[in-house]
Amino acid sequence: MRLLPALALMAMPLAAIADETSIHLDHVWSRAALAGHEGVVYLTITSAGTQDSLVDITTPASANAELHQSFSDHGVVRMRPVPSLQIEPGKPVTLTPGGYHIMLKDLKRPLKQGDSFLITLSFAKAGRITATATVEKAGARMPDIDHGNMSNMPIQGGRRPP
Repeated sequence: MRLLPALALMAMPLAAIADETSIHLDHVWSRAALAGHEGVVYLTITSAGTQDSLVDITTPASANAELHQSFSDHGVVRMRPVPSLQIEPGKPVTLTPGGYHIMLKDLKRPLKQGDSFLITLSFAKAGRITATATVEKAGARMPDIDHGNMSNMPIQGGRRPP
């Protein structure tokens, strides 16, 4: 009988650690796209605990998935891969059209409006989290939600555009 309370006390720090690194993914969506082409995923990431970083992305929907950033270069919109994205506790980070987003390269199947697919995001502390992305129509705009603020997000391993 004395063993049970001791085990409960030992488990408490583990629960606290799990709570500190919890990441929540919301509003995970994509746009319709043709097989063999590029697709895109947008979402909101929130850390309910400690600072973390998005470091890798995988999905069975495409041959390769990368974190990208769109930026303006002398009036021309361009994009580039970003190695990681810092997630501050309590500050939602929203990947949006025209900002940070996930590029799906060489889609294995068409993404049709109403379909869904799995996407796995890997975080430095929280590990892997799998979510379901819902496919909206081609050219869909961001759903009407509170998007957080991406303008001051630091990039790890990269530079901000001039």
